[in-house]
Amino acid sequence: MDKGITTYDLGVLRGKLLVFGGPYSNLQALTELQKIAEKHRIPPQRIICTGDMVGYCAQPEETVQLVKDWGIHCIQGNVEQNIIEGEDDCGCNFAEGGRCDLFSRTWFPFAARSLSADSVQWLCTLPHHLAFRYAGKGVTVVHGSAAHISEFVFKSTPWTIKRQTFDATGADVILAGHAGLPFTDERADSCWLNAGVIGMPANDGTPRVWYLLLDDAHGQLTYSFDSFTYDNATANQLMLENGLPATYARTLLTGIWDNCEVLPEAEKALQGVAIGK
Repeated sequence: MDKGITTYDLGVLRGKLLVFGGPYSNLQALTELQKIAEKHRIPPQRIICTGDMVGYCAQPEETVQLVKDWGIHCIQGNVEQNIIEGEDDCGCNFAEGGRCDLFSRTWFPFAARSLSADSVQWLCTLPHHLAFRYAGKGVTVVHGSAAHISEFVFKSTPWTIKRQTFDATGADVILAGHAGLPFTDERADSCWLNAGVIGMPANDGTPRVWYLLLDDAHGQLTYSFDSFTYDNATANQLMLENGLPATYARTLLTGIWDNCEVLPEAEKALQGVAIGK
């Protein structure tokens, strides 16, 4: 288990919920999502971020401050946790010497030194998990999994692995982050949902980024994935101006990841295939 795990109980939530992951220091995407939430008339009390506010892009301080001022519910991602603990990498357990590992040695130090003491102090107040009741179901929000904040769980990840998080939390529904791809996996009365991230495209050859809407109309939990575009040209330019990995900056425009090191074979095969909506 991760050291010092805390779970914050939100009680019972009602009404439409908006869930998103990984702003990744992409202020332009986060600002656009805030407009979408206002359009849907979803208040901050019904908005959840699954962690990794800080990441690859160029405005970590501004991103954290926007989330803080917005007043939404957030958990720590592995990036926040490692910044808090003064580590020198993002904690993703990338293969040593791989492209993800090499690039993280550029963007993680940039993110860490860009954050104010106020922002780091606020990140320390965030729990690792959230729990609540919704449409008669128990819901738990994790970043990677219940046991490991940096565990990569994808749609193709065996259900026996996902089952461990359901068993550990007692939840009917898991809302997860970290993987970077939107997906759902349902078995019997259990449902694993990953909203995807808004800070980087979903490796599908489009610049779109993804979020998740939950609804409890008529007492039944329903969900839908949605995508949006934003001022990715500005986000791209800011990354280049700040000396961040150019290939990651290019991903904001092309929708194709630099590499698929973290992906299982099933997800690798979907690179460049536009997600339907």
